[in-house]
Amino acid sequence: MAPRGFPYQDLQSFLTALEAAGELRRVTVPVDPTLEVSEVVTRTVRAGGPALLFERPTRGSMPLAINLFGTEKRMAMALGVENLDEVGDRIGGMIKPELPVGWSGIREGIGKVLQLKSLPPRKVKTAPCQEVVLKGDEVDLGLLPGLQIWPGDGGIFHNFGLTHTKHPETGKRNLGLYRLQQHSKNTLGMHWQIHKDSTAHHAVAERLGQRLPVAIAIGCDPVVSYSASAPLPSDIDEYLFAGFLRGERVEMVDCVTVPLQVPAEAQIILEGYLEPGERLPEGPFGDHTGFYTPVEPFPVLHIECMTMRKKPIYHSIITSKPPQEDHGLGKATERIFRPLLKMMIPDIVDYDLPSAGVFHNCAIVSIRKRYPKHAQKVMNAIWGAHSMAFTKLIVIVDEDCNVHDYNEVAFRALGNVDYSRDLLLTEGPVDHLDHASYQQFWGGKAGIDATRKLPSEGYSRGWPEEMAMSPEVISLVEKRWKEYGI
Repeated sequence: MAPRGFPYQDLQSFLTALEAAGELRRVTVPVDPTLEVSEVVTRTVRAGGPALLFERPTRGSMPLAINLFGTEKRMAMALGVENLDEVGDRIGGMIKPELPVGWSGIREGIGKVLQLKSLPPRKVKTAPCQEVVLKGDEVDLGLLPGLQIWPGDGGIFHNFGLTHTKHPETGKRNLGLYRLQQHSKNTLGMHWQIHKDSTAHHAVAERLGQRLPVAIAIGCDPVVSYSASAPLPSDIDEYLFAGFLRGERVEMVDCVTVPLQVPAEAQIILEGYLEPGERLPEGPFGDHTGFYTPVEPFPVLHIECMTMRKKPIYHSIITSKPPQEDHGLGKATERIFRPLLKMMIPDIVDYDLPSAGVFHNCAIVSIRKRYPKHAQKVMNAIWGAHSMAFTKLIVIVDEDCNVHDYNEVAFRALGNVDYSRDLLLTEGPVDHLDHASYQQFWGGKAGIDATRKLPSEGYSRGWPEEMAMSPEVISLVEKRWKEYGI
C-alpha cells in the first residue's frame, strides 16, 4: 500500500524518527570535517552502527548528519516501509497489464488513478529553505561543514547536493546527485559525468552560447534524497517518482535568483549559473570505487545566492570501497527497480547487485531456463536495459539458486561452467569512474552461463543430479536434535 501521510516532512523529522528507533547517535564533541569525520563514519559503517549527527564540526556553522542510509533497515525507514521489496511490489502492482475484474477490480483501478493524481509536485509561495537569504558577497560556502574524506582528495567536497537543471530548449527538469568540489567561497566544480542528463543540458546551453542556471539543494527529506540517486530514464521526473514513493506531493518553491524550483523543506539551497565554455580542474577524489579518480576539467558553478533555514542541518555521505553507506541506497534501487527490469526482460526471476561490485560492476541473475542459449539472450538484454548497460560482469543461474546467497552463487559459477563454451565476451559502455577499462567510457564485459546445460546446447553427457537429503530424514533429525546433545 502507498504510505499515505508520509511521516517525514523534512530531514529533521527523519532524524527524530531515527533517534526514537535507536538508529541515531549524537556526537557532541568537536570533530574535524577534514579526514577525522571520514574515519569515524567508516568505522561506524563497518561495525553496522547508527546514523550520526555531529553537533560541533570544526568547520562550518551547523550540525552534520551522515550515514543516514547505511543499512537496509534505515533505508526502509527512509522510504516509509518495513521491507524494501514493498516498494517494488507497489510498482509491480501498478504495471500489471490485466484489466479489472468485477467491482473490486474497478475499485482498485480507481484507487490507482487517485494515487497517481497525488504525484505531481505542488508549488508553494514561501518555504523553510528561504528563511535566510544571502546574496553576492554574503555567499560563503565556508558556512557549510564540507568534507575532505581522503588524504589525497583535491580539497573540500559536498557529496549530497541535489543538483537541479532544465533543458534549455524543452524546459525538461532533471534532478541529479553529483559530487561538488569547493573551489572558493562562491564557486563549485560540477562533477557530472558524461552519461548524465545534466551533462546533456549543459551541452545544449553551450551550443546556444547561454549560461545554464543551476540550483543545488542540501538536506532534503529522505525520499527526495533517494530519488536524486535513482537511475530513472530521462523522461521520468524525479519529483513525480518521489511523489509516488511518498504517496503525496513534494512541495516546491521558486528559487530567488534562477528560473528553477527546489524542495521547500530543504535545509540549504545554492543558486547560480555555469558560463559556457568555462572549465576548471576537478579532483582528485577518493570515490566509491575505492580508488582516487584523476583530475579532469569540469564546469564551474558561480553561486549568486545562498538560502537556508534559520537552524539548518548539513547532510553528506562518505565515499570509499565497500562496505560504505551507499549499500543502503544501492539495495533500495535493486529492489525498487526489480519489477521494471522484469517487465523489460520477463525471463528474469530475481537479481542481485553485490555492493562489493559497487552495484554496477556485477549482476547476478536467475532465470527459468527454457531453450538453448537462453542465458546468453538474457545477458544481451540486460546490457541493453538503460543503466544496466554499465554492468561489466553478468552471472546467470537457474531459478532454484538464491541470487542473494553468494556462497550458493559461487558454487554454481565455479562448478557449472565450461569456460570455453559458457563465457560470453563483448565490449560496451562502462561507468565514467571505471579505472580498469583501457579506454575511458568503454571496455570489455563478460557473461557467465552458470545454468544447467541442455542436450540442445551441445551437452551430451547428461547433467548430473545435485545431492539433497530426503525430507523424511531432515524431519527426523529436526525432531531429535536435542537428543543428540550437540
